[in-house]
Amino acid sequence: MGHAGNKGARLLAVVGLAAVGLGLFLALGPPKLLAKSESPDFCASCHVMEAEFEAWFHQGAHKRIRCVDCHLPNDNLPNHFVWKSIDGMKDVVVFHSGRVPDPIRISDHGKAVVKANCIRCHATAVEMIGQERFCWDCHRRVMHKNVGVPATR
Repeated sequence: MGHAGNKGARLLAVVGLAAVGLGLFLALGPPKLLAKSESPDFCASCHVMEAEFEAWFHQGAHKRIRCVDCHLPNDNLPNHFVWKSIDGMKDVVVFHSGRVPDPIRISDHGKAVVKANCIRCHATAVEMIGQERFCWDCHRRVMHKNVGVPATR
């Protein structure tokens, strides 16, 4: 029985290592998948985002930065990846269930994230002004649908 027990323990160890390896692969993804999933091209691969991508790509005020730089929390890495997972799964469910709104509207949480990222990137420019309103209340051209449209009052 000692020999059979040894064989079982060895098999269990191999299966355990394979499970850990598979888990790490699934968690971390294939090489460069994480970087690819943070690119604007990845965001634009969903056809419902074509208009937003085109607005950003051709005339966007921030066309040198990635979608995730504005639309995901960037205060710390764990928060970024938690919300990337949550938003990504929500987008997959909404898309594949056929419930994509037209036009696409940003959620209240999304508005707070974008505003926090505006303030984070432009901290020195906004430190002396009130930050109660959304940045795009005045800076209308940063919104995808208003790119190229002069701000009117």
